[in-house]
Amino acid sequence: MDAFMKRTTMGILIFLMMMIIVIGIWIVKIIHGELPYIDKWTRALVDTFPDTSIYSFFRVVTNLGSEWFMYPFTAVLVVFLVILFRDWLPALTLGVGIYATHQFNKLIKLLVDRERPSILVEANAEGESFPSGHSMIPLVCWGLLAYFLAKKIQSTKVMLAIQIIFALLVILIGISRYVINVHYLTDIVAGFVFGFICLLVFIFLYEFIQSKRKTRS
Repeated sequence: MDAFMKRTTMGILIFLMMMIIVIGIWIVKIIHGELPYIDKWTRALVDTFPDTSIYSFFRVVTNLGSEWFMYPFTAVLVVFLVILFRDWLPALTLGVGIYATHQFNKLIKLLVDRERPSILVEANAEGESFPSGHSMIPLVCWGLLAYFLAKKIQSTKVMLAIQIIFALLVILIGISRYVINVHYLTDIVAGFVFGFICLLVFIFLYEFIQSKRKTRS
């Protein structure tokens, strides 16, 4: 089992390193005013979505990643985790994790300074485009929630079902930004990668602090 975990961890690290290199290439192209090849190849598809049921569906889904929903929802989750664990650390990790990821997203957007393919104020789509906050922040939110729930739910089948549902929700929220044409596809992929890295960082911090608390006690 330890060997399997080591191989899995190594595989994840290699994948993330490769993706960071690819994203770095995208950023260089974007800064020089070029459109990455993936965005060129997927632009035509976006024009087929307006006035369709697919667009209407994703127009609703995209709201689940907007600030007006995420921050009140985070407050509810913080209270929920405090009650569930009778401890402040899980709730603090989730709350700080979501807020810090949001600020990190803003910093990258400021540095890359990419214009959106279109502006849609009512869908919380203003300002810079790269990377997608709707990809980054929900991934950290639902990822941390799944991580903490796994510590309380004993059934493997139930936990697997929850993880699949959460993963699909994160993917749908991210993809919604492409479908309604407020982000390029590379914005969304980069958002997922950066969000996953943030998720790993906050899980590591939680485990580190928890181990120190146990040592002291």
